[in-house]
Amino acid sequence: MNYRTILVHLDHSDRSPLRGAVAARWSRAHAAHLVGLVPTALHDGVIPADAIATGMSDYIAESADYLRRRAEAIAREFRASIAASGPLSYEVRLVDGATVDAVARHGRTSDLVVLGQDDASSRNDTVVRALAEQVLLEAGQPVLVVPSAGDAFEGMPKNVVVAWDGSREAAMALRAALPALRQGVRVTLVSLRHPRDEEQAQRLLVPEMIQYLLRHGVNARAESGVTESSFGDALLSRVSDLGADLLVMGGYGHSRLRERIAGGVSRQIFSQMTVPVLMAH
Repeated sequence: MNYRTILVHLDHSDRSPLRGAVAARWSRAHAAHLVGLVPTALHDGVIPADAIATGMSDYIAESADYLRRRAEAIAREFRASIAASGPLSYEVRLVDGATVDAVARHGRTSDLVVLGQDDASSRNDTVVRALAEQVLLEAGQPVLVVPSAGDAFEGMPKNVVVAWDGSREAAMALRAALPALRQGVRVTLVSLRHPRDEEQAQRLLVPEMIQYLLRHGVNARAESGVTESSFGDALLSRVSDLGADLLVMGGYGHSRLRERIAGGVSRQIFSQMTVPVLMAH
């Protein structure tokens, strides 16, 4: 697998320019075509309270005009950033559909969807919540989620942690990440288990996975750990300890309802990530 088309969601949030820069960097590194998708939010139904002057005779028309102008400004900023950073095959798409639907639909025509962690700077005037989570479940393509804090994402990932639990989702995420793993300098396959799960090691087929990666040009090492705490806490701790700059993992191994009730690892990573996360479902 190679990344031939990468899509990035652009909006008016503070982190959107950084997200666009990360997507452009990945596109250049993988010789991919970049699509900047700008949903106008017209069908999301909420705009800033002070965006439209009082006394307007046609509030709906004025609101639509405001949202369109805001989207065009985002697109201009994105084009300017691409022009300033060097040659790249890219396009910008302005779409009027509901944000989740638009990103999921257009995401299906790409190899990788770049999204942002839920960003407090956009919460006052949008109904979109947990966009990355919803797109992951609906687009059918892997997503790269950029954290809402920090800016140490200058280069391509060189120190990658792969969360490996032997699941279908973990296998899909690992395969989706192969182009990035090939460019990594250090790739660590991390497997975690609870103290009472003695049989997990045999189920994971770690030596076989290491050989699989080697045949794909990825020289990885494996480590296993036992934790009494949640897998999410332990995984984030290993990411920090290893100084990783990318986490690869499967998302939502159970139904979304069960994950919400049980407090799934995926949901914890979405809320507490400190490095970009490449996730597949």
